[in-house]
Amino acid sequence: KCAHLRLACQTDPKPYYTSKLWWCGITLLGLGEVGNFTAYGFAPIALVAPLGCVSVIGSAFISVLFLKKTMRAADILGGTLAVTGTYLLVTFAPNVPQELTARRVQNYLVSWPFLVYSILEIIIFCILLYFYKRKDVKHIVVLLMMVALLASLTVIAVKAVASMITLSAKGKMQLTYPVFYIMIVLMVTSCAFQVKFLNQAVHLYEATAVVPIIFVFFTTSAIISGVIFYREFQSAALLSVFMFLFGCLLSFLGVFVIARNKREEHLQIHFIDYGHIPGQKLTGKIQPDSHSSCYGTLNNEDDSVKNQS
Repeated sequence: KCAHLRLACQTDPKPYYTSKLWWCGITLLGLGEVGNFTAYGFAPIALVAPLGCVSVIGSAFISVLFLKKTMRAADILGGTLAVTGTYLLVTFAPNVPQELTARRVQNYLVSWPFLVYSILEIIIFCILLYFYKRKDVKHIVVLLMMVALLASLTVIAVKAVASMITLSAKGKMQLTYPVFYIMIVLMVTSCAFQVKFLNQAVHLYEATAVVPIIFVFFTTSAIISGVIFYREFQSAALLSVFMFLFGCLLSFLGVFVIARNKREEHLQIHFIDYGHIPGQKLTGKIQPDSHSSCYGTLNNEDDSVKNQS
């Protein structure tokens, strides 16, 4: 976000991928995801995914340093709620150890619950992609919903790959099975498209709007995919499920409290002089309206047209 803000303030903005700061951020993000990748090999998806609220709490404090934000009471309250929810998540998350061999992953791939889930995901994603491509709809919900649908496939593939690598390191070779490489391709492909849509959402909308929405969408899709594909919560008690969901709710609430009523400072956009437009004697300015789909309007446009006619 810091890279996008700096590029937007330039008189001749360059593409974001030419910014060293942007690549630095992507590199740091990748290093953080290595930790997530490792965690998926040892813990259920339903536990690892909601713990992403820790990054939201961290971003609230880091933004004070890099984006020059001010610490508010809402940040402290939201952090407290998120930490409380995290405690409940860790306490009541499913703890059913299962050895994810390549053969077991193959059986999960052809199971009817996952096939039905995959078909529904493909249909929803195609509908969203149609509005995104054909209708040029860039709404934040459309963008982040596509990210969440791709993320559900990513977490499935990441857990399978991490688990098979872990078993192979313990002496039970799993890297010779084709499903291992299929999962790697699925993981890399889905991650690449996630970066595309997520980067566009961050570029078009405020980070304080993107962060809580993507956290809720991603966590929900990850938990659903873990329940359907890896059959987590299959033998969990009803009280554990309720307390786990309550912990998720507290985490969601904490994230929204942190992002509530935060506003990005408006970027300084140059005015455009239209005083030399043929037939126009006015010397006013056109100001782009950031809250409207229109680029800008002329002052007293109707009166000017009448006078000329």
